[in-house]
Amino acid sequence: MYGVLLAISSGHFINDTLQAVVPAMFPIVERSLGLSYTQIGWIAFALNMTSSLLQPVFGYYADIKSRPFLLPLGMLSSLLGLIGFALSNNFIFLLLSVLFIGFGSAIFHPEGSRVAYLAAGNKRGLAQSIYQVGGNTGQSLAPIITAFIFVPLGQKGALLFTLAAGIGIIVLVRVSQWYKRRLAGEDGFSKKRQNQKMKANNGIHKKIKMAMLLVVFLVFARSWYGAGISNYYQFYLIEDYGLTIREAQLYIFTFMFAGVLGTFFGGPLADRFGKRNIIFLSMLGSAPLTLLLPYLPLDVVIPVFFLIGFILSSSFSVTVVYAQELLPQKIGMVSGLTVGLAFGMGAVGSVLFGSLADLYSIRFVMILCSFLPLVGVLTWLLPKDKEIRDYHAV
Repeated sequence: MYGVLLAISSGHFINDTLQAVVPAMFPIVERSLGLSYTQIGWIAFALNMTSSLLQPVFGYYADIKSRPFLLPLGMLSSLLGLIGFALSNNFIFLLLSVLFIGFGSAIFHPEGSRVAYLAAGNKRGLAQSIYQVGGNTGQSLAPIITAFIFVPLGQKGALLFTLAAGIGIIVLVRVSQWYKRRLAGEDGFSKKRQNQKMKANNGIHKKIKMAMLLVVFLVFARSWYGAGISNYYQFYLIEDYGLTIREAQLYIFTFMFAGVLGTFFGGPLADRFGKRNIIFLSMLGSAPLTLLLPYLPLDVVIPVFFLIGFILSSSFSVTVVYAQELLPQKIGMVSGLTVGLAFGMGAVGSVLFGSLADLYSIRFVMILCSFLPLVGVLTWLLPKDKEIRDYHAV
């Protein structure tokens, strides 16, 4: 199944690379179109909130009846939005274009998570890490795209990514063909789906519901911190440290690339040491470093930034798998909630942080963000991995 996992991870990489074009463009359109921080926040909101609102919806209907060929359809929607974004010459058209990109992501992610789940076998942490590391790698390219494509080529440089979108459609068509065969009954999957539906009719334990709400809240906190860093820390580096746009991208790339590594290693570590334990260590382990970050001299920002990105992102794929095990009969909806709400709540955070930056300063926003990982202490209230299985047995 590694071939399937690598293929869906590649599709995830291309999908999220297309999304990364939007924040990568922020420093360019902020100057060329004269946008305020609040307007930049609304662009991030339009992109991420579309995905947030619709991912759980698509996931819910996928649990009822899967539609494998939604995967390439989602990529096509992102392609159309990318073309519009490259050619837009005002704020309103930028907003409309990113809606198509967000819509494409909402279609792709729930079905992509289901494919990873089906191909996982008994290594769900590793499988979800392979899948998620593709997306995180794509997102980490945003600062590289800014420095080497948009700074020299400007906004129309986004048209270069239409080729990647075309390749993504081809890859996802092949994955959809495998997915369709699996749904047709290969390896007894049809029987497995029937058993899951029977379990769904037995009701959900009260503690499982409470745990799911807490997982979603933890996703909120982590995504708000990520939104503050990925969308605004580059402006903090430019304003407070005097860096150029291109120089600032190295720091953002360090954070995002560290997140890729953390995402990959977090899954196998969770398979070994327990999912709840990794979620707990990820949030609280990064908190001391995030609190220090706004006050550090420039020389030590990169190593600290790397550690924050690695530690905080080590729970990214683990949170998805943990939530899937809380509600194994609703894989699509749960994936939409955890991954989709991560983007959506980041969107709300982007608007809030943009408004606060206009009212106060970027430095104020960075200090505010630094406290968010502290809510990870609430992870201790989650049931242990073994307790989840006991609740399902009741």
